[in-house]
Amino acid sequence: MPSNRLAADEAAFYAAQSAFSAPNALSHLYAGLPDDPADLARTARDLIIHRLEGPVFRYAIPQDRLHNDAETRYVDDILRIIVERNTAPLTERREPGHRFIGVCRDFSLLYCSFLRHAGVPARLRIGFADYFGSDGFHSDHVVTEYWDGERGWVLADPQLTDPMLADAWKIDFDPMDVPRDRFLVAGKAWQSIREGGADPKTFGLHPPEEGPMYGEWFVAHDMRVDLAALNKVETLLWDTWGAGTGGSTEMTDAVCELHDHASLVAGDDVSLDAARTLFAANEGLRTPQTVVSLAPFNGPSEVRLRRQALFPDS
Repeated sequence: MPSNRLAADEAAFYAAQSAFSAPNALSHLYAGLPDDPADLARTARDLIIHRLEGPVFRYAIPQDRLHNDAETRYVDDILRIIVERNTAPLTERREPGHRFIGVCRDFSLLYCSFLRHAGVPARLRIGFADYFGSDGFHSDHVVTEYWDGERGWVLADPQLTDPMLADAWKIDFDPMDVPRDRFLVAGKAWQSIREGGADPKTFGLHPPEEGPMYGEWFVAHDMRVDLAALNKVETLLWDTWGAGTGGSTEMTDAVCELHDHASLVAGDDVSLDAARTLFAANEGLRTPQTVVSLAPFNGPSEVRLRRQALFPDS
C-alpha cells in the first residue's frame, strides 16, 4: 500500500512550476480554474486536440497547425496559441478549430501545469500504453502522475477524459487512475525486456510493419526523456540526447548497462534524490542545453533550451 505522506522537499519540488510548465506572463489566465484534479484534467482536454484526432472530431486540421503546434515546448507558448484562437476563459470548452493541435505530451504538460498551480505535486511520466488499439503492442505515450493523499502517486491520462475519446479507444478503466499494468513507465518497460523476456518489437511509436520507430533503443530513449521529466525537464518526445541516440547500432553492452541502472531509478517507485543524482552525474542521461529535435514533419534541427530549463530549483 502506498504511504499517504510525501516528504516535504519532494512535495515542494513537484508542486512548483518548471521552466516548461510555468505560465509566466500568462498566469492571470489561471484565475477561475477548478481545484479538483478530475476537473482540471477535463479542462486541459477541452483546450487541445491531438493531431491524429481530426477524424474523431470531424475536423480537417490545417496543415500549418498540424506541423507546427506540437513543436511548442513551453506552456506559456501553448497558452498564447490557445488564447490567440479564442479569448474565452480557459474553463470554456473550445471547438476543434480554436484548440491547440498537440500530442499526448501536451495534454499531460498542460494538466501538470494546472495541478501545480493548484498546489498539487505532479510530474510527467513517459512510457508505453497498451490501450491504443494494436493488440499486444505498447505505444509510446505520456501521462501525468499526481499525488493523492489517500492513494499516493496516481497515473492520469487527461487525453482520455473526454468520454467520446474513451469510447473511441474502448477504454475500460478510469482515465484518472490508469492501471500500472496498462501503462508501463519506460524504466519498467526496459526491465520487462531485459529481465522478463518481453519482445522489444512490441514497444515503440508504432508496430514494426509501420516503420522503424520501435525496439530496445526506442525504450532507452523514452527512459532518458522520463528521467528528465522526473527532474522537471519536460522536453518534446522527439528531443534527443545522450547514450544510444544513434539507434540500435549504438546499444552496446555499456549503454545497456547504463540503462539497466537508470531503470532502477525511473520506475514506478521513484526516489527524488536518486533521480536527481543520476541525472546530474551522468552525461549519457542528462539533458544538455542544446538537443537534437527529430521533428516528425519539420525535420531534424538543433534546439537550445531556455535558460534555467535544466536542474530546476537546484
